[in-house]
Amino acid sequence: MGQGSLIEEELSRSLIGAFYEVYNELGYGHSESVHAKGLYRELKSRGHSVACEKSFSIDYKGEFLCRERLDMVVDDKLIIEIKSTEVLPPTAVRQLQNYLRCTEFEIGLLLHFGPEPRFYRRFLPNSQKKIKADKNKTQKNTALSDVERI
Repeated sequence: MGQGSLIEEELSRSLIGAFYEVYNELGYGHSESVHAKGLYRELKSRGHSVACEKSFSIDYKGEFLCRERLDMVVDDKLIIEIKSTEVLPPTAVRQLQNYLRCTEFEIGLLLHFGPEPRFYRRFLPNSQKKIKADKNKTQKNTALSDVERI
């Protein structure tokens, strides 16, 4: 990896390209689930493995607190969080950052299917996390999500 290169740059470019392809086809105004279904199909057509609604545990002081779900995980390397609102909530980027902090994933994309398409890429190396990656691995939900039923 050369100086100035991004971690998983090729993967990120492919996913961002898929985001714009879906946005250009569907436009703005659909629910998040519609955009997620379109993105799922586009990513699969590009040869990516896509896990939807992957769950992971959140611990509090070493004890299980609850489970959260990630919108998508692509190629077992990158989290995708999807928003389809007119205005991106100020907490959306923080939500993605927290997902990275609580999982073994180091890279995430927030894709905003708003009036203007926008994406945000975040990187958080595992070396900077408090979690033990082997303890807090994500697990596939036993129930299929709507996107996976396509």
